[in-house]
Amino acid sequence: MNSNNITNAPYPKLIVDLKKLRHNIDVVLENCNQANISVCGAIKGFNGLPKAVEEFAQAGFSQLGTSRMRTIKELTMLGINAKYLLLRVPMLSEADDVVKYADISLNSDLQVIRALNDAAAKAGTSHEVILMADLGDLREGFWDQEELASCAEVIETELDHIVLKGVGTNLGCYGSIKPTVAKMNDLISIAELVETRISRKLDIISGGATSSYVLVLDQSMPERINHLRIGEGILNNYDLPEIWGLDIENMYQDVFTFQAEVIEVRNKPSHPVGEICIDSFGRQPEYKDRGIRKRALLAAGKLDFTLDDKIFPKLEGAAVIGSSSDHMILDIEDCKEEVKVGNIVTFHISYPSMMYLSNDPYVNVIYK
Repeated sequence: MNSNNITNAPYPKLIVDLKKLRHNIDVVLENCNQANISVCGAIKGFNGLPKAVEEFAQAGFSQLGTSRMRTIKELTMLGINAKYLLLRVPMLSEADDVVKYADISLNSDLQVIRALNDAAAKAGTSHEVILMADLGDLREGFWDQEELASCAEVIETELDHIVLKGVGTNLGCYGSIKPTVAKMNDLISIAELVETRISRKLDIISGGATSSYVLVLDQSMPERINHLRIGEGILNNYDLPEIWGLDIENMYQDVFTFQAEVIEVRNKPSHPVGEICIDSFGRQPEYKDRGIRKRALLAAGKLDFTLDDKIFPKLEGAAVIGSSSDHMILDIEDCKEEVKVGNIVTFHISYPSMMYLSNDPYVNVIYK
């Protein structure tokens, strides 16, 4: 990923507005603070771009969270000091690095936790963990509550270099399960079971990610939930209004925008001509015949943003038709503004397209 502040850097570009980012951060932190909830600022969605991470590090999050140890190592080496939370449960093979670079991690396997304990003992340090409970989304986490409670007992009584900070859950990322008050109360019940087993209160009951933040905004979050891991609700704010129907007028949706250059403009048929086979990704898409339409070809493609339906042109009347690896096709028939070769088209982006674009070495990152 190339990163600089020079506005004449080559296209395509990912534009990061740091002032808007900080505004969104402050709004989320204030909302959660009023609900007595601490926040892990999730930086994985933009792959830990350093200048954006600096805004997070200065803002007052309880931790900064990412799923990749490489990101934590690189940010540490850059001198960005923070308490780092590893959001993906650790691999057994990375125990030494987890203990060295991450302060706290989400966990769901006792064998891995024992390896973290051994690594911490060897390093003469300790490591904090949050035990994850699977409440139905069927990604990481203990499915059996008794197994989770037993693991907590082992940590508390046998593992001198592991500190059990709390329990947590994840909802909506794989199984599309909606975070509800009932699900949060299920997590609280698990926390209370653990507390009974270890004879002390847990510091953290982590209720999930941006989708759980919805319960904060509608003031229905149960009191004992005191920690969330929020990324999209700060970075894009696409899900909150589009999926949850929430008013976010006091927040920006254009912290991250994308720009690509037009390399061809022509009138062409809207349906491919000839025998339909498969595209370059082995699929057979359906094409709607709308007659001859004006189209613009842009120098960016699936290699950069991956999903055609998660990137939205700001150019009025333009629509993304599709893309191949390195080309995007826009329908510009209904644009009032004339589009020419060499023009730059700006796009709003959602969480998935931000994630891919920020990890693409062919996209230049520009801060403003």
